Amino acid sequence: MKRGLDLAGETGAVRALAALAQVSRLRVFRLLVGAGPDGLCPGQIAATLDVSANLLSFHLKELQACGLITQEREGRFLRYRADMQAMQQLMQFMTAHCCHGEPCVAMPAMDCSAHAGW
Repeated sequence: MKRGLDLAGETGAVRALAALAQVSRLRVFRLLVGAGPDGLCPGQIAATLDVSANLLSFHLKELQACGLITQEREGRFLRYRADMQAMQQLMQFMTAHCCHGEPCVAMPAMDCSAHAGW
């Protein structure tokens, strides 16, 4: 079941931003963004970020609960992916009222290859 990011009001944005306002969750999310559509299994994430499985599980649940990541079962393994559409919705929400209502330059599309070093 895919929930996605609920931006019907400010509550969804607040939940997503609150989830990202913690260093470990921000690192997990950025790692999943970097992994692209292939995503990563918890063991790969834990090894890369040097975090315990228990702590990682907590952070993954928080990111999933706010709709920023998805989880897919592959046999006995789980694979996590950043929900890029949810991230774009959050960015659109954050910039929806820019430039005091005056026409402005549209936000450029994200080029995932440009930030590979992050």
